[in-house]
Amino acid sequence: MTLLLLEALGAGLIFVGIIWWTMFAGRKNGELPPEEKKDEKAD
Repeated sequence: MTLLLLEALGAGLIFVGIIWWTMFAGRKNGELPPEEKKDEKAD
C-alpha cells in the first residue's frame, strides 16, 4: 500500500513539475508584441 502511495505522489509531482515548467519557461520579456498587418488596404 505504501508503494502505491509513493508512486501516486511521484506521478503527481511529475505532473505538477511539467505544468510549472510549461507555465514559467517562456520568453524572458513575455510574449512578442503582435505584428501590425501591412497587407490591409490603405485608402
